[in-house]
Amino acid sequence: MPRAFERSVILPLPAEAGAPDQVLEALYVPSPTPHESALIAPPHPQMGGSMESPVLSDMAWACQEVGVASLRFNWRGVGASSGRPSGEAADADVDFKTGLAFLAETVPGPRAACGYSFGAATALRASLSTPGIERLVLAAPPTALMPESALSDFRGPVFVVVGDRDEWVDLDRLSEQMAGAPAAHLEVIEDCDHFFMSALGRVGRALAEWWERTEIRR
Repeated sequence: MPRAFERSVILPLPAEAGAPDQVLEALYVPSPTPHESALIAPPHPQMGGSMESPVLSDMAWACQEVGVASLRFNWRGVGASSGRPSGEAADADVDFKTGLAFLAETVPGPRAACGYSFGAATALRASLSTPGIERLVLAAPPTALMPESALSDFRGPVFVVVGDRDEWVDLDRLSEQMAGAPAAHLEVIEDCDHFFMSALGRVGRALAEWWERTEIRR
């Protein structure tokens, strides 16, 4: 359920995304004095991923705590978003960049690319191809979907949170990928799997603490 401070918004998809008048459903959380904004992408649209995910709510709460405006959305074909659900990376990239365009028009300052699971992989791709993204926040990023050099290619601060029992994340491989990133933090939550159901609240608190102590290098 939307909180009182959230605002429902409609994001028009670009014409190349398909039929005209297609849109994405989203929730925007403003900040009284926004200096930064964050786009938060949900898990896989064909596996129940939506902006109602408790993990996405936790991430949006963290953004609010540190004065960062946030936007989370439903992939095409999910909830009130137009079209049919797609697990294709190309479709996810268009959906994500549609959200980034809204934030660029709405909030001054840098943006953070954030995502959970499939959404984390999408955020990572966007961070390497879209100007203006200066932070990267990944929750349970599936290592099979992450190119080997992608994290080290991103030059801004990186926050990654995973459970130590996550069957979709190879912690050894993830640690190796993060070793080359100039400003990366890995938060491992004990006794926790891919869904974070035993750690709701802890994800948001850890993210807020990291955000407050991490400055963007200019």
